[in-house]
Amino acid sequence: MECVSALHHNKRKTNYHIHLIFSERRLLPEPDVKIASRSVFFDETGKRVRTKKEITGEDGQIRKGCTVIKKGEVYESHLFTTKDTRFKGEPFLREIKEVYTELINRHISDPEQHLKVFDKNSVYLPTKKIGKNNPKADEIKADNAARQEWNRTTDMALLSGISEAKILEVKRTEIHEKTSQFIKSKGWLPGLFRSIVSKAKDFLQNLIREHDMPPKPVLEIDMAEFRTMQKLMIKAQDKAKEIRHLQDTVLPKLKQQIADTKGIFKGKERKALTEQIQRTEKAIAEKLDKLPDVLKEDGYSDVQAFMATYRKAEAVVEQYNRDLAAWERQVREKQKPTQKEQAKPPERESVLKRLRQLQAEGKQRNPPRQRKKSFDRDSR
Repeated sequence: MECVSALHHNKRKTNYHIHLIFSERRLLPEPDVKIASRSVFFDETGKRVRTKKEITGEDGQIRKGCTVIKKGEVYESHLFTTKDTRFKGEPFLREIKEVYTELINRHISDPEQHLKVFDKNSVYLPTKKIGKNNPKADEIKADNAARQEWNRTTDMALLSGISEAKILEVKRTEIHEKTSQFIKSKGWLPGLFRSIVSKAKDFLQNLIREHDMPPKPVLEIDMAEFRTMQKLMIKAQDKAKEIRHLQDTVLPKLKQQIADTKGIFKGKERKALTEQIQRTEKAIAEKLDKLPDVLKEDGYSDVQAFMATYRKAEAVVEQYNRDLAAWERQVREKQKPTQKEQAKPPERESVLKRLRQLQAEGKQRNPPRQRKKSFDRDSR
C-alpha cells in the first residue's frame, strides 16, 4: 500500500509516537481507463442521465454545470482499487502496531530507546494521550490519574507476593466487567470509569494489607547472575516495605489523631496534623512513583517484567539445586568406582546460560522507557 510515516516526540523526548498515514486502496499497475463508446451525459449533480435532452435548457443549450463526454473520450479513470475493508478492523490495527514498532526498533541501536506497544493483557492500565486543545483534557487527565493509581498499587501488589494471575482476575472482574455492566445499564457517564478504577484500586489495596510481605531472598546461591536478581529483589522489597509502613501504620495513626483532636482550642493542633497527613500522602505518592525506577535502572521496563523474569529464574535455580542434591545422594549411595565415574552432576554452565537468557528476554520484550510525569504507561 502507498504509505508515509513519521516518528514524533515532545520537547523532553518522553513521548515517542508514530504517525502512520496510508491508503486504503491499492495502487494499480496501470490506470483503469474507461472510454465512452457513445456520448455520455451528466447533470448538475454529477448523476449520469440517458439523453442530451435531459440536460438541455429551454434555450436549446446545455445547462450550466452539466457535462457531456463525447464518444471516444475518457469518461472515467481509476488509479486505485476499491477500499480494503480489513483496514477498518481492530485486528489489523493491533497487527500493524506490532509490525511497524518492530521495524523501527531494528534501526535503533540503543535497546533502552526501543519503542513498545502496550500489552492489553498486562496487569496495568494504559493512560491516554491528551492532544493539544482537547476539550476533554481535564476529564482525560482525571482518568489518567486514576489509572496511574491503579498501576502503582499493582506494583505494590506484585512486590507483596500477590500473583500476576490474581491481579489480572481483579482487573477483569472489578474494572472491565463492571465497566461493561454499567455502560449497558446506564450508558457512559462522566467520571464513571475512574470511579470504578478507584474502587478496584481500593479492593487491591485491601488484598495487599491482608497479604504478608514475602521474606527477603537469602543470598546463599553462588551464581552471580541470580545473586544480582536477588539483590535487586531485596532493594525493591525494602522500598515497598517503606511504602506499606507509611500506608498501613503512619497514615492511619495520623488520621486517628486528627479525628480525636476536637474542641475549639485545638485548631493549631488540627492544622499541624492536617499538614503532616498531606506531607505523608505526598511522600507515599512520590515513593510509589519512583518504585519501578529501581528495576528500570537494571533494564526492566516495569515491576511486572522483573517479577515474571525473577520467578522463572528462581524456578531454574531451585530445579538445579534439586538435581544437584539428587546427584550427590546418588554418588554417596553408590560404592563402585565405575558407577561413580558414570554419574554426572547437573551442568552448572547450562543453568547459568538459561539465567542469562531469561534476563535478556525479560529486558528485551519489555524495553524500558524514559519515565514520564503525565503518563506512566503509554496507551499506543
